[in-house]
Amino acid sequence: MLFLARMLLMGLHFLLAGVLGLVLGLCRPFNPDNSRLCARLYSLPALCLLRLKLKAEVKSLFGQEQACVVIANHQSNYDLYVLGRVVPPRTVSIGKKSLKWIPFFGQLYWLAGNVLIERGNARQAKQAMLQTTETLQSRDTSIWVFPEGTRNLGKGLLPFKKGAFQMAIAAGVPIVPVCVSNYAGRLKLNRWNSGKVLIRSLPAIPTLGLTLDDLPQLMERCQQVMRECIEQLDQQLAKA
Repeated sequence: MLFLARMLLMGLHFLLAGVLGLVLGLCRPFNPDNSRLCARLYSLPALCLLRLKLKAEVKSLFGQEQACVVIANHQSNYDLYVLGRVVPPRTVSIGKKSLKWIPFFGQLYWLAGNVLIERGNARQAKQAMLQTTETLQSRDTSIWVFPEGTRNLGKGLLPFKKGAFQMAIAAGVPIVPVCVSNYAGRLKLNRWNSGKVLIRSLPAIPTLGLTLDDLPQLMERCQQVMRECIEQLDQQLAKA
């Protein structure tokens, strides 16, 4: 019964947050801080409805003095609510072009200045790369990417795709890994308190001076530090 009530309220919340976010986007279209505000619109009420306890240690994420590429593990659609709580100012993301057609959410996602690409289209992917490089270098705006490219369902990190790391190298900006404890499939949505999630950002990894020859080592380094951090977060939760 609690689960059904929660899902109904979450559906209503999703629509309401979408409408409010769309109004915000229409009032100041393509403002790079729209993403942070819209993320909070979705996240804060949802965490209360779900009774999901979130502990975040993200000093390195909010302490950046320049634009950066943020990479995070991607578990489920609930990432919108979990990670929406820690999106820093002037940060946009990269999403599938098809997101644009989701009522309210898709339109506000576009108006928030996020980058929409068509997967499998090499020409558009190249154009998106140029756009994101210019965003990082000239607009003082960071870009949030899920380097796995799809949801891992809480079963561990999937292999990383190259895009986020190519962007960082091309723009010469640091990479900030953000790690979330494995929660997908573990939330108890039929209980009053549905669970606990830990988020931790890691020290920035510089890319200035790197070339595409350094890409494999950079990707391996980022995946290794993220895997170790996620394991530590899971162990910390298990002992709690």
